[in-house]
Amino acid sequence: MATPADKAPEVQESEKGSLPPSDREPENANVVEVQNEDFALALSTGPPLKATSARSLQLFAILLVAFMGSLSNGFDGSVMSAVNGMDQYLNYFGINGQDAGGGVGTTTAIIFAIYNIGMIAGVVFAGPIADRFGRRGGMFLGGLIIIAGAIVVTLAKGIPYLLGGRFTLGFGVAITTTAAPAYVVEMSPPQWRGRLTGLYNTFYYSGSILCTGVTVATGRNSGTLSWRLPLALQIIPAAILAGFAWFLPESPRWLLAVGRNDEALAILAKYHGNGNPEAPLVKLEWKEYQESVKLDASDKRWWDYSELVNTRNARYRTFMMLLMGFFGQWSGNGLGYFLPILFGAAGANTQNQRLTLNFANTVISAGGALIGTSLTDKVGRRNMWFWGTLASSATLAIVTGCTAKWGSTGANPAGANAAIAFIFIFGFVYSMAYTPLQALYPAECLHYNTRAKGMATYALAVSCASFVNSYTGPIALEKIQWKLYIVYVVWDLFECLVIWFCAVETKGRTLEELEEIFNDPHPVRKSLAKKRLALVQTDRTDA
Repeated sequence: MATPADKAPEVQESEKGSLPPSDREPENANVVEVQNEDFALALSTGPPLKATSARSLQLFAILLVAFMGSLSNGFDGSVMSAVNGMDQYLNYFGINGQDAGGGVGTTTAIIFAIYNIGMIAGVVFAGPIADRFGRRGGMFLGGLIIIAGAIVVTLAKGIPYLLGGRFTLGFGVAITTTAAPAYVVEMSPPQWRGRLTGLYNTFYYSGSILCTGVTVATGRNSGTLSWRLPLALQIIPAAILAGFAWFLPESPRWLLAVGRNDEALAILAKYHGNGNPEAPLVKLEWKEYQESVKLDASDKRWWDYSELVNTRNARYRTFMMLLMGFFGQWSGNGLGYFLPILFGAAGANTQNQRLTLNFANTVISAGGALIGTSLTDKVGRRNMWFWGTLASSATLAIVTGCTAKWGSTGANPAGANAAIAFIFIFGFVYSMAYTPLQALYPAECLHYNTRAKGMATYALAVSCASFVNSYTGPIALEKIQWKLYIVYVVWDLFECLVIWFCAVETKGRTLEELEEIFNDPHPVRKSLAKKRLALVQTDRTDA
C-alpha cells in the first residue's frame, strides 16, 4: 500500500499462528498474510506500478513480441492435428487410415515424432545460445530456423520433405522455447510475473485458434491449398519474433551476468520502477540480483550443466522442472494431435464436422487458459496444478465411459454428444491448469545461472514426453482405439499424489527469494508457510 511522503509504515511480523494477533498487532494495523515480508513491504511502501501507465503498456508490447515464441509452438500441434484429418493431405502423401477420421499408424507416427526429435537435437544448442548471445539472440535465431522449416513443409512434395521440414521446425522451437519464457519471466515485475508468464504460454492457443479456424475453411478446397496454407501460417509469428527481437531491451539479469551493470539497472528501473531507480521494489530486486547472479557460474561455460544437480537445492529445483515437463505432456493433452480421430470415434462422421469440432475445442481450451492465467497469482501454482490434474482425470474417465458405451455406432446420439462435450471440458480444465504453468513454473524454479540450460533441459523433457505421445499415439489408436483414455485416467491420479507431496508454491516472492524454499529441509512445508505482516501508518516529520 502506498504511503504519503510524511508518513512511513512501521512493520510488525509474526509467523502465522505463533501468537494471537491481538498480542502483537496494533488496532490500526493493516494486517496481511504474505509469503515473503521484504517483497510485501517493498510493494506496500513504494508508488504502485499501474498496469495502465505508459511504461507498463510499453512493457506489455515488448513481451508481446516474446509471446510469438509460444504462438509458433501452438501452430504445430494444432495444424498437424487438423491437417491429419484432411483427406486431401492423406491422399496426396499416400498415408493410410482415412477411414478412422484421419491418418493413424506408423507413417503418421514418424511424421509427428520427427518434430520432437528435432527439439531433442535443438536443446543441445538452445541453452548455450541463450547464455552466450542473450535471450534476444536466442529468440532471433530460433525464429529464423522456424521460418526455414515452415517453408519446407509448406512446399513439401513428398514425405521426406515433411520429415526434413518438421525436424527443422522442432529444432527452432527448442531454441525459442528456451529463450522466450526465460525472457518473459525475467522481464516481468514480480507482482505480475504469474499472469504475464502464464499469458506467454496462453498464446499457444492464439496460434491454435488461427490454424484450426483456417482449416475449417481450407478443408473445403479439393486441392493442396487445403493443407499448404495452414502450414504456411507458421511463418508469421516466427517472422515477428526474428524481426523485432533485437529491438527489445535485454534481460537485466543477463546484462548483470555479463558485467553490463549500468544497462541492467537502467532497464530494471525503467520497467519495474516506472523510471525511478530508488523505488523500493527496484532497490530490493537490484540487491537480490547482485547477491544471486554469479559472474563465473556455469552459464559462462557452454558445456557445463553441473549446477543443475551439484547441490540438494539444485536437484530439487531440477526435479520440479522435470515434473512439469513430463506431467504437462502426459496428462492427456497428447491426445490433441488426434482430436479429429477422437471426434470421429465419438460420433462425428464427416470431415467438416471433425474440423469444426477441432476448432471449437481450441476456442474453449483458450478460454480455460485465459481464466487460469488470471488466477495464477491469486490461487497459486500448486493448487492449480493439483486440482487441474484431478479434474483432468475425472473428465477423461467420463469420456471413456461415454465412448465405450455409445461411440461411433450411432445408436445413441445423445451419448455420443456427451462424449464430445466432455472432450471439450477436458480441454478447458487441462488448459486452465497447465497452459499458464508450463512456461511459468519451471522458469521460476530454476536459479538465474542455470535458467537457460535448465529451460533447455526442460525442452528436452517435453520433447521426450511428446515423442512418446506422438509416436505411440497413432499406433495405440489403431490397436486399442478409445481404450487409450484409460491410460491417461490412471496416470493423472498418480500425478496428483506426486504433486501433493512434492510440488512447492512459488507465488508471492521474487525469483531470488525462492532460494530460501529450496534450501529448507522441507521445501513444500516452507513454501506453504505464511507470515502476518502488520503495516501501521505513523507520522514522521523527518521522512
